[in-house]
Amino acid sequence: MKVVKFGGSSLATGPQLEKAINIVTADADRRIMVVSAPGKRQSGDTKVTDLLSTLADAVVDGTDTEPVTEEILSRYVDIARYFDVPTDIIDRLRRHLGEMAMRNYPSNDYLYAAFMAQGEFMNAQLVAEVMTHQRINARFVGPRDLGITVAGEPRSATVTDDSYARIAQFELQPDEIIVVPGFFAYDKDGNIATFARGGSDITGSILARGFSVDLYENFTDVSSVYAVDPRVVEHPRAIRTLTYREMRELAYSGFSVFNDEAIIPVIQAGIRVNVKNTNDPEARGTFIAPTKDVNHHHHITGVAANRNFVGLYLHRYLINTQVGFTLRLLQILRKYNVSYEHMPSGIDDLTIIIDKGQLSPDKKRGITADIKSEIAPDQLEWFDDFAVLMIVGEGLYAQNDLLAKIMVSLADVGIAPTMINQGASRISIMLGVPAEQADDAVRAVYELSSTHRDPVEKAPAQQASLN
Repeated sequence: MKVVKFGGSSLATGPQLEKAINIVTADADRRIMVVSAPGKRQSGDTKVTDLLSTLADAVVDGTDTEPVTEEILSRYVDIARYFDVPTDIIDRLRRHLGEMAMRNYPSNDYLYAAFMAQGEFMNAQLVAEVMTHQRINARFVGPRDLGITVAGEPRSATVTDDSYARIAQFELQPDEIIVVPGFFAYDKDGNIATFARGGSDITGSILARGFSVDLYENFTDVSSVYAVDPRVVEHPRAIRTLTYREMRELAYSGFSVFNDEAIIPVIQAGIRVNVKNTNDPEARGTFIAPTKDVNHHHHITGVAANRNFVGLYLHRYLINTQVGFTLRLLQILRKYNVSYEHMPSGIDDLTIIIDKGQLSPDKKRGITADIKSEIAPDQLEWFDDFAVLMIVGEGLYAQNDLLAKIMVSLADVGIAPTMINQGASRISIMLGVPAEQADDAVRAVYELSSTHRDPVEKAPAQQASLN
């Protein structure tokens, strides 16, 4: 049995949904279909999820919700008309959005989570209706029906461990296909909560583990994962197989093909993932598998640069002798609900790498003031033009001069890394570089992987986005 997940670009229009349905029905093992909200139909278009955020704004502000509601519904109307599905389903969705606007929510965070989840919820209902209309044995099944529960913040929830046992007990009817909305589930109080990032990917991964499937197929808009972003390097090589560890490192560093959090449930169950192309379903795609199942022929599997970081640099003499110094610093970050990504340090210096998304101008001012007051550093400076270059490969440790070669390649294009971190992971090297030089750094390091002996496939103009 297989779980098959389709991203927003694969479901944005009637013709795209038709391709997805044909893919599912072409293989009798594809029994569980996870759907995202309709994505962009073309460049400059707006995702349904973004329109729902605008609708939530209107509800919070008490302004007219009808214009954006109709814009949202028009996306589903176009798909329903393509398949000549009766308009009853659209009427139900309209009433549903109206009821959503009238409900009471524990907080605005819960309100936004509830509205942001409706793109998937409504799309799963429509897809099931379309398939039934085509005499396909399909039915809508929501996360509550499957017994999936979540805990944590309403917009960054995590699945509870006991969900998997309930999913395993769910009975699929003979030869039926269930259509499941991705991105959200319910907490113990019955409130809708969404996963933080790559939400539909996470749902697919959860169901793959819960149903103990043989393969999790994740369909997007390109035929492979590529060693670098094709917008940075023209026609990079396709990666035929990645290990779980490599995928997590690359996803964390900016690869949009699969979320680093989403892969955890399939890692725990040892289930392979196949990233494939909705527009070319016969293409092999890229497999993500346990390390024991991957036989690499290269040292560098992929290179990514992430510009979504800032650096907080502190200098104070004899930091290394001050017991509790780091603890006091982390307590300040905790006060502002900020976590750190990396913390390279020396005897008198320390840098904290933080995700930009966690910081606001007010938080930065508060953190700065508290550090100056409680720690009194000799120097404190924020670096906003900071990029993290991640070089990933299971074979990195096998070549003892690889780091030297990387540094020479960067020096040849005038790049001097501001941070080097190797050792925390055997399969990755992390370098800090100025944000404006990130693309040049990626290109320089990618050249080192030219000895890759796997078959080369050419990349299209854009890297896949599964969100």
